[in-house]
Amino acid sequence: MKAPEDVLGFWLDKVGPKGWYEQSDELDAEVRDQFQGAWENAREGTYGLWLTYSSGTLGYIILMDQFPRNMFRDHALSFSTDKHALAAAKAAIHRGWDKRIDGPARQFFYLPLMHSENLCDQDRCVRLICERMSDDDGTNLLHARAHREVIRRFGRFPHRNAALGRASSAKEEQFLEAGGYGGIVRELQKADAA
Repeated sequence: MKAPEDVLGFWLDKVGPKGWYEQSDELDAEVRDQFQGAWENAREGTYGLWLTYSSGTLGYIILMDQFPRNMFRDHALSFSTDKHALAAAKAAIHRGWDKRIDGPARQFFYLPLMHSENLCDQDRCVRLICERMSDDDGTNLLHARAHREVIRRFGRFPHRNAALGRASSAKEEQFLEAGGYGGIVRELQKADAA
């Protein structure tokens, strides 16, 4: 059995901000080896007590939202526990528990909203990052805005279509061929610089 401290110590301290968004087969394997069993247990409700306090909820959200993206990259299982992470994040934000967590770790309360294919969740994510995060270089806000723009245009994330067995529309295929998400980020950066 894992504890929230195991998740937080690994993700926040060992991996840290530099490793959170860099794709690495080695990191994916390490997450899978250390946490796949805990993720399976959490998916079946074993870690419900984690949701009774702020740092436990943060550990739960990372386990259910971030770790599957490493463990099951490019597979439908990557997104299979998003709804659990989203529900936990919304409850924690409602309680103000996100404000109890300092610095860059706070963003993990907002990432389930950013990963949602619901425009209201996307708008809320952008608003929370603006209101509740110190985003000195603007990176978190830029990516929140980029995710929201993809959902505005398509109502879903086209890069997930293959993994989820969804057919892509002609517009989605054109979007992906033109750089996809990275293209949106560049568009926003260009607009911000103008």
